[in-house]
Amino acid sequence: MKRILIPTDFSENAWNAIQYALHLFANENCTFYLLNTYTPAIPSSRFMAPMVDGVRIEDAVRSNSERGLQKTVEKIKTLFNNDKHQFETISSFNLLVDEVNDVVDTFGIDLIVTGTKGASGMEEVFMGSNTVRIIKNTKKCPVLAIPQYFEFVTPTEIAFATDFNRFYTESELAPLVDLAKTFNAVVRIVHVQYKIKALTELQQFNLNMLRKYLSEVEHYVHTVSELNSVSQTLEIFSKELDIHLLAMLNYRHSYMERMTREPIVKRTAFHTQIPLLVIPELGMESLNKTSNHDQQELVSN
Repeated sequence: MKRILIPTDFSENAWNAIQYALHLFANENCTFYLLNTYTPAIPSSRFMAPMVDGVRIEDAVRSNSERGLQKTVEKIKTLFNNDKHQFETISSFNLLVDEVNDVVDTFGIDLIVTGTKGASGMEEVFMGSNTVRIIKNTKKCPVLAIPQYFEFVTPTEIAFATDFNRFYTESELAPLVDLAKTFNAVVRIVHVQYKIKALTELQQFNLNMLRKYLSEVEHYVHTVSELNSVSQTLEIFSKELDIHLLAMLNYRHSYMERMTREPIVKRTAFHTQIPLLVIPELGMESLNKTSNHDQQELVSN
């Protein structure tokens, strides 16, 4: 049974992320953990009592949080009524990212699904939203970010953006492979180059390993020239090939990191309308062990 964590602030974009997750896993047994965090405002004056109409502010905020979660579950059951899905609610007086990591550890979460605001959802990620904080600080499971106005489409076209400079492990790519198998999707490996040139020996090795992991799904390699910025290039690629979901590994010098560091002027035109799956890298110790094993296996084959 999959364990899916969905943070919510009861906004429209949070509800859209919930709907997407329910559609995406409609045929799978899942437990959805709906999380709302709250931090009551601290009175600006020591003469202000933390009470409103005889109720402690903290108690009132907690009560609103719990009621909001209960209403969300009732809404889900009314609109979806899927026997394969179970729901747990978590109302926590904590910072969002800290609580997300606690929940991931406590319940063994497989995936975090979160919403991004507005048409420029990805730009929102880059501009320091809760989503980017979750992505940067979650090391143990993937994060799936859903643009506010994106309506669910079965992801039969998935793009995986990579520069082939880093070794991939089977565990890291498992979320991508799992999605591709579940929806019989085509995976389009997209390599953005500033100048088109032949792959180095290392890049070719990593490509071969990637093909090995994707051997059971239909996949193609696309090498494209960078247009102004990585973000703009990936957006154009996604539109031209009608991509339903964009996936990336998040590690040092990855496309994800490069995109967050691009000058704002190069990002202002980046308004992706598709979900983004960000997969965290394994710890170096695990990575080295897996790398050595897979390199020996590839050589032996």
